[in-house]
Amino acid sequence: MIKRKLTRRQFLTATVAIGAGSVLLGKSALRFPSKSPFLSSDPLQIVTLGKSGIKTTLLGMGTGYSGYNRSSNITREGVAESIIHQAYEKGIRFFDCADSYGTHPFTAAALKDYPRESYTLSSKIWVGPGGIPEPERPDADVVVDRFRKELQTDYLDMVQIHCMTDSKWTDKQKKQMDILENLKVKKIIGAHGVSVHSLEAMEAAVDNPWIDVIHVRINPYGEVMDKGDANSVIPVIEKLHKAGKGVIGMKLIGNGNFRDDSEKINASLKYVLGLGTVDMIIVGFERPEQIDNYLGRMKRALAASK
Repeated sequence: MIKRKLTRRQFLTATVAIGAGSVLLGKSALRFPSKSPFLSSDPLQIVTLGKSGIKTTLLGMGTGYSGYNRSSNITREGVAESIIHQAYEKGIRFFDCADSYGTHPFTAAALKDYPRESYTLSSKIWVGPGGIPEPERPDADVVVDRFRKELQTDYLDMVQIHCMTDSKWTDKQKKQMDILENLKVKKIIGAHGVSVHSLEAMEAAVDNPWIDVIHVRINPYGEVMDKGDANSVIPVIEKLHKAGKGVIGMKLIGNGNFRDDSEKINASLKYVLGLGTVDMIIVGFERPEQIDNYLGRMKRALAASK
């Protein structure tokens, strides 16, 4: 993947352009509505994920920053349970897990004292090579049953197939898709979908009615996205939204690459929240102070579009 590097002059031009309703990258301009599509400037307002029926907070917590082989930054640092607990206390109600992150037991411990219906649990099954320690890849019903035990819950609000890159993934994963559909009929899961890591895999999701919800990588700089130019991705996300898929934005901070660049963080939040095609966003918090920091940034970004 080609990463776009902006000169200081290009970045300052982009930052100025944001105030006028666009982010300039090279010769192209990424534009968004001058008025926010969200009802208020509250980052914790309740949103609906497409036609899935799932209602949750606009801001959710990702638990898998640098997650692989059942560990992530917050599990390796020993702060997973406390950070998830604090996120709930601050009002966040969406918690994004995956088999490869290793955060299920910490999520269960962090949320054990709260009513199950008060928060949204999402997880993802890993079907490809690597990603999780064991070589076996049991069918989705077996995996989801383990997820429920690890998360100490009777049901999951959402289960996705993780990290699809193949343009033919909807054919190759048909068996698992059918199993997840059966679990939804049984109300063991509330919705199913996919997390994509290529533009081709994202395009394959547009016309597939099975997909209730989808994770998409999005920021105005093309950083750690399915294409180095965000202009190539935005039209596909718009099609997903129009098709009624619940669109969840991830990698807004470029997989952490913007963490020390306050202007880029603010620009990315304002841009993605203004698109009108992303239903909610997730951020991978690693320290408690980051939660308040992003709540404040989101509130300002939303208010600026009113």
